[in-house]
Amino acid sequence: MSGGDNFILLDDLSGKPETKPEKHEIREHHEPTHLGSVKALFTNNYIFTALLAFVPIGIAMGASHQNDSAVFVLNFLAIIPLAKLLGDATEELALHTSQSVGGLLNATFGNAVEIIISIFALKAGLIRVVQSSLVGSILSNLLLVLGMCFFAGGIYHKELKFSQSAAQTSIGILFISVLGVMMPAALKAQLSEDEAQYKADQLLNLTNSTGYQEWEHALPVETRLLILSRGTSIVMLIIYGLFLFFQLYTHTSYYQNSGEEEEEEKHMTWPMALVFLAGITVTVAVCSEYLVDSIDGITHAWGISETFAGMILLPIVGNAAEHLTAVTVSIKNKMDLAIGVAVGSSQQIAMMVTPLMVLLGWIMGQNMSLYFEVFETAVLFMAVILVFALLNDGSSNWLEGSMLIGVYLILGIAFYVA
Repeated sequence: MSGGDNFILLDDLSGKPETKPEKHEIREHHEPTHLGSVKALFTNNYIFTALLAFVPIGIAMGASHQNDSAVFVLNFLAIIPLAKLLGDATEELALHTSQSVGGLLNATFGNAVEIIISIFALKAGLIRVVQSSLVGSILSNLLLVLGMCFFAGGIYHKELKFSQSAAQTSIGILFISVLGVMMPAALKAQLSEDEAQYKADQLLNLTNSTGYQEWEHALPVETRLLILSRGTSIVMLIIYGLFLFFQLYTHTSYYQNSGEEEEEEKHMTWPMALVFLAGITVTVAVCSEYLVDSIDGITHAWGISETFAGMILLPIVGNAAEHLTAVTVSIKNKMDLAIGVAVGSSQQIAMMVTPLMVLLGWIMGQNMSLYFEVFETAVLFMAVILVFALLNDGSSNWLEGSMLIGVYLILGIAFYVA
């Protein structure tokens, strides 16, 4: 043979050309550096990075007590990129831990923005805003985010498949949260009937009746609702803890995508991820305080109710990053992950954040309970029923996504006029 490189190597046994490993198949994972961590955080998405310009402006406007509308809008826009960065830092920190610890981190910090906003609203005594924002976040994830996932994914793929077992378990958890909210409403309805009967007996001077005597010695209605809500909240937190154990330890196969997944590459060191997590959380807390303080002003200036502000506007702040993530992965036909983001976030808010706010209100001396308005309770129940019906067969398409988005728009109109 001659001709320099113009030769073919033959396999010793088969006589077939020997295949050399291609260089691009060997993928090296380089350990991240502190400087690389900073670069990774701020160059991951340039749109969200650009929105960070609203952070110092919003804080400055809030600190100088400027117009409530300007303070609300600027801090509203500031929290959206902060929520995205908070999610990125949490995911990077989770990569440096085990699967169980990583899942716990995502469960804890996944709804950090909602928790922070709710704490400041609770501290300010805006209990209706807290309740509305929690229900609004659940509805936003179940209807708007999930609907956009089905619609966007359905445009690119005729049929979207996902784990039926995982979806049914998640909806089952949501049914428990709905039950927890419906019980105080049912109790309130029953107590209202008892109170009406008590007043009727009082007018008729039937003070010796059994119902009259029972009402005379009973606890006040609000106290009974608080006792029920606080006890229910403790049970809900325990059930959510058991669900995490179920998801992360005993039945992990339910929540794993089919097929082999590549190991995710780390882009941040764990100390820098911790620093980012702490710094972003503090910044979100500052922006959230100014945002909450301006709610009373904007409800009068814009002619909207606190219910609409909490039900529609505030959930957009905390869920913006999740919206983008869920829609992006659904386009790639990773529906288990998309549903995990949309429905999983609703679970966290319903079973962790809501009961946590009730218990924090107890500590702070605020009468936060699980008694929501009848309209909100009914809407939540119907939304869970609808999502259960659509997820029950383990598949979806763009039409079902359109249905969910349409229902959310109808609810938005209803809460605006409510």
